[in-house]
Amino acid sequence: MVAVLTLCVSPAAADYKIEKAGAPPEELAPAIRESLAPEGWRVVGPQGPLCEVWIRRVVPAKASAPQELGIAFSELAEGTLVGAVRFLAPAADYRRVRVKPGVYTMRYMLHPTDGNHMGVAPERDFLLLSPAGADTSTATVPANDLLALSRKAVGINHPTVWRLQAMTGSAEPALVHAEEEDQWVLQFEVVLQPAGGAAVKKAMGMVVVGSAPEA
Repeated sequence: MVAVLTLCVSPAAADYKIEKAGAPPEELAPAIRESLAPEGWRVVGPQGPLCEVWIRRVVPAKASAPQELGIAFSELAEGTLVGAVRFLAPAADYRRVRVKPGVYTMRYMLHPTDGNHMGVAPERDFLLLSPAGADTSTATVPANDLLALSRKAVGINHPTVWRLQAMTGSAEPALVHAEEEDQWVLQFEVVLQPAGGAAVKKAMGMVVVGSAPEA
């Protein structure tokens, strides 16, 4: 029987839940697939399964990463591979851009500090999705290359963006309903490994359902 973990904070919280998922998809390049945890988490909504998420076993981190205002995960370099996702049904990103069912890699990126992105989210941290067939290495991808890869995921002149946020309390996998924004946040733990340093565990949240207020 599949184990189910839920975090209910209101009557509406029963609309979504998470279940354990199996091994990472075969559609991923071997190097990427082997870097991921052996099992993932499936988000199930009112209409059935929405997506499955796998996180990298160990995520490379900067040796020195001072905290910066508006950045939750300053330990990560832009373009770092964080995990992979398989959408089992059509979905919408944080800007309400439609994403087709399929397998995608997830890489870390900061939104630009320009007038076009002011107020998008409290933090600048996002995951950009790229088609599994176009992203085949675990190496960090330069920002411009990542933007180009992510545009291929949706076929428009903008990457597909998924908000990240730091989580407090337990790092156990859970699905948290942010009532004020009406967003569903998948909480999981990442293991950050600086070069030559000790690994650090940190709770990370990815908005899997919900969008920016102005989107």
